[in-house]
Amino acid sequence: MKTENIVGYPVYAPPLIQCVDEICAWIASGSGPRWLACLNPHSYAVALGRPRFAGALKNADWLVPDGVGVVHASWFLGGRIRDRVTGSDVFRAVHDRLQAKGGGSVFFLGSTEETLAQIREKMAVDWPALTIAGTYSPPFRAEFSDGEIDDMVAAINAVRPDVLWVGMTAPKQEEWVHRVIDRLDVRFAAAIGAVFDFYIGRVKRSHPVFQRVGLEWLPRLLQEPKRLWRRMFVSAPVFVWHVLLARVKRNGSPIG
Repeated sequence: MKTENIVGYPVYAPPLIQCVDEICAWIASGSGPRWLACLNPHSYAVALGRPRFAGALKNADWLVPDGVGVVHASWFLGGRIRDRVTGSDVFRAVHDRLQAKGGGSVFFLGSTEETLAQIREKMAVDWPALTIAGTYSPPFRAEFSDGEIDDMVAAINAVRPDVLWVGMTAPKQEEWVHRVIDRLDVRFAAAIGAVFDFYIGRVKRSHPVFQRVGLEWLPRLLQEPKRLWRRMFVSAPVFVWHVLLARVKRNGSPIG
């Protein structure tokens, strides 16, 4: 099995390279569409009170272990996930692979026109063989109207990109992809949240040392405490508690 059950979610277990192998093989097959979402302790906690979000995560073709908490949960529950697979990892690795194979077309949905323009400029330098098929900055609101959703789908399908990157923050982005995936004329889509800002340098990823030891969240918390405190001090404990309950339920006895 390529997935394992982490507190009710089918999380992709193999390492990044196998994930990218599968994604790029699917893109090359000309079939579609399939999509990827990321699971971390915060998204798990949010989904507890949002059934549409939970349903979207459970129905992604690849639900990757984005948070180190998910990796630790796998180990604690006797699983085999040993490495994070982040949205940033997938973004860069898929582009590297397409560049090496001679090209492909990508579409960016989300963020501001300013950010999208910077992405276009940087992509032309980093992956010159890739074609930016289009970009689209949707309205900034909690819920899109049916007409707005139709406009987004029409803009994407007009250019038929190989890859659609969606950066509208969770849970809106995952719910959006899940809702329209069968209407999209793409081969692969991914809900990758803050990766747009990471890529252009607007938001700095933590130093690789922090990433390797599982503390990537710490420098980010110090940079954006108002936005991220709930993830660390509310969502993370909820996730940990549910993992503990899952182990008790599995073993049929107290942990120890």
